[in-house]
Amino acid sequence: MLLNVLAVGDVVSDVGLDCLSRRLRSIKKEYDVHFTVVNGENAAGLGLLPRHAEEIFDAGADVITLGNHTWGKRQIIDYLDDSPYILRPANYAPGLPGRGFGIYEGPQGLQIGVVSLMGRFELDCHLSSPFLLADQLLKEELARADVVLVDFHAEATSEKGAMGWYLDGRVQAVWGTHTHVPTADGQVLPQGTGFITDLGMTGPAQSILGVTPDNSISRFLGGLPRRYEAAGGPGKLNAALFTIDTASGRCTAVTRCDRFD
Repeated sequence: MLLNVLAVGDVVSDVGLDCLSRRLRSIKKEYDVHFTVVNGENAAGLGLLPRHAEEIFDAGADVITLGNHTWGKRQIIDYLDDSPYILRPANYAPGLPGRGFGIYEGPQGLQIGVVSLMGRFELDCHLSSPFLLADQLLKEELARADVVLVDFHAEATSEKGAMGWYLDGRVQAVWGTHTHVPTADGQVLPQGTGFITDLGMTGPAQSILGVTPDNSISRFLGGLPRRYEAAGGPGKLNAALFTIDTASGRCTAVTRCDRFD
């Protein structure tokens, strides 16, 4: 079958949550989406609360992935242990709460593996190598999955590209998150892995990465440090659709599915 997987960029603030709740189901219907992964680590600005996770699931997400702001709201810790459908980066220290991967049942009994990984460049040099951990997971815990999807939460476009090419032919899709700016390089790599450097974000359209422009401008002009404030106004939803031929195990197309208020 052709499996349609929708990957949605980082949800930022109440504007992002509202846009997701209004837009996601119509996108899923339009593109006949079978499985949806949403990065939710900025729903509360830095991190998310259990109620935000429930809102994202209610909007139509099957799995929520996180990133460097996983621990931004301590109230999420018990939720990470209780729900198998929310994933923090797998290459955090193994003793930390939650899980970094899961296998979920898709249409026709398909076993869909999802992995959350985080880059080390400019984020956290103390993380274990996401590349070596990916090798281990594919050989062991994810070996029984029919399809494997990777959310790579990283700062550098080069590190994201390296992960896509490193996993080409071994997983069906790799997408980047974290930088909140959508890229135009959606492609199928030579061995059949669908790849895009960054999905973008789901949040305030008139902003700098979801933040009020004045906050960022002031910092670059040498102003006093201050807490970033989420922008208001209209929202946008950045997402990409990965079409996967489950018979061959290859991605056949990567399509942007952006929506603006």
